[in-house]
Amino acid sequence: MSYDAIFGSATPRVPVPSGRAYRVDSPPENGLVTAELASELNRVLEKFAVDAGFSETNLVGIFFKPGVVGHHKCGRAADIYAVAGVGLDRWKERWDEAIAHASRAPNPEAKRRITNVERKNNLGWRLYKALQLYGRWAQPYGYPIQLFGPWTRTEGPWNYIGDRLLHAHRDHIHVAK
Repeated sequence: MSYDAIFGSATPRVPVPSGRAYRVDSPPENGLVTAELASELNRVLEKFAVDAGFSETNLVGIFFKPGVVGHHKCGRAADIYAVAGVGLDRWKERWDEAIAHASRAPNPEAKRRITNVERKNNLGWRLYKALQLYGRWAQPYGYPIQLFGPWTRTEGPWNYIGDRLLHAHRDHIHVAK
C-alpha cells in the first residue's frame, strides 16, 4: 500500500464491509474508504447480491483493488475488479460475445432470449447495473457521475465517455462518493 493511500487525508477510512449475501474477498486495505462510501457500497452490494440470488448460506465474492489517483487519495473512491471470482474484464468479454451472438439470431424472439439469458447470468453486468440504478455517487460540478466501468458507454450513466477513460476502466468498476 502506498504512503499516499494511508496518510493522504485526515478523513478516517474503514474497509468496505462484507454483507449478509456477499463477502469482500480482497484484503481489507484494498477497499479503505470513507464511512459514507463504505455504507453506500454495503447497501448497493447487498441489493445486488440478493437480487442475483445470493444469501447468507450462498455468498457472492467481491474483490477490490486500491486506486492511486483522484478521489482514491482521500478514500472517496473504490475500484471493484471481480465478482464471484471472475474478473470484470472477463464478464465484459462474455457480455460482448453474447451480444454478438444475439445480433446474428434468426429472429427478434431468439435475440431477446439470448440477451435475457446473459442479463440474468452475467454477474459483472448485473453488478454494474445495480451500482448504476441504486447507488448515489458523486457528481462534481462540471463532471459526470462518478461511476465508470466496462459498460459505461453502452449502459450509461455517461454514454459519451472518452476512449482513454473507457480504456482505463475496461477491467474494473470505479465509484466515488
